[in-house]
Amino acid sequence: MRTYALPPGGLSPQTTKLDERAHFTEAYAYIPADTMRDITTSYLPHWTDMRMWIIARPLSGFAETFSHYIVELAKGGGSDKPEPDLGAQAVLFVVGGEVTLTLAGKDHKLAAGGYAYIPPAMDWTIAQSGDGPATFHWIRKAYHYVDGIETPEAFVTHDDDVPAVEMPDCEGVWCTTRFVDPSDLRHDMHVNIVSFKDGGVIPFMETHVMEHGLYVLEGSAEYRLNQQWVSVGPGDYMWLRAFCPQACRATGKGDFRYLLYKDVNRHPALPFTPRR
Repeated sequence: MRTYALPPGGLSPQTTKLDERAHFTEAYAYIPADTMRDITTSYLPHWTDMRMWIIARPLSGFAETFSHYIVELAKGGGSDKPEPDLGAQAVLFVVGGEVTLTLAGKDHKLAAGGYAYIPPAMDWTIAQSGDGPATFHWIRKAYHYVDGIETPEAFVTHDDDVPAVEMPDCEGVWCTTRFVDPSDLRHDMHVNIVSFKDGGVIPFMETHVMEHGLYVLEGSAEYRLNQQWVSVGPGDYMWLRAFCPQACRATGKGDFRYLLYKDVNRHPALPFTPRR
């Protein structure tokens, strides 16, 4: 049975030695798990018994296409009006406890590893269920409508129920769990899980148009961010702007896995030029 990293919460003791691991640059941000403490949480209207860490948001010089929250629900917590923006789509990925997600009046129980895609303008609610607190990732992106292409349908699945696909020419040490068919042009974002066996690598410096958010679910690695190698582990977060060079080499004896956001399948927006 897999386990998934959770924010540590609490507060570091006064004796903690600052290691200066956090980085925020024009090309990338590295937010270690240790920064996700009680005093860095936020709250939302129309939610009860919740708190969350906002680890990416649209901001000049930071994330441009999405926001990424880690939401923690205490017993009885949740919301009947979670999403105020009719144009926002979402992916929810549960990493601890259990929630009941209601989509268009139908209840779905999601435990750790549970995954849900919610299209824009859909009614949904969510509530903690089970014996203890529940924690889930909530990734939001404004949906980019296209004439002649239908809006995607909602779906619910689980990490264990989606076979991982081996990447080419890597003897199975690098795999991707794809919850959406990459050729399905209804979707303008993918939230996948990328996995490496010990010693597995991204064997070239990826440099591409997709913006990325990466949350380490388990394991450890050396991750190349622009011109710097960074040691990453469970609960760490990385944001990479478009075209930021990246590579990876897994370390440790277990699998290295991370939740990955990227924007896909749409024209890049162009600056507006008035017609003469």
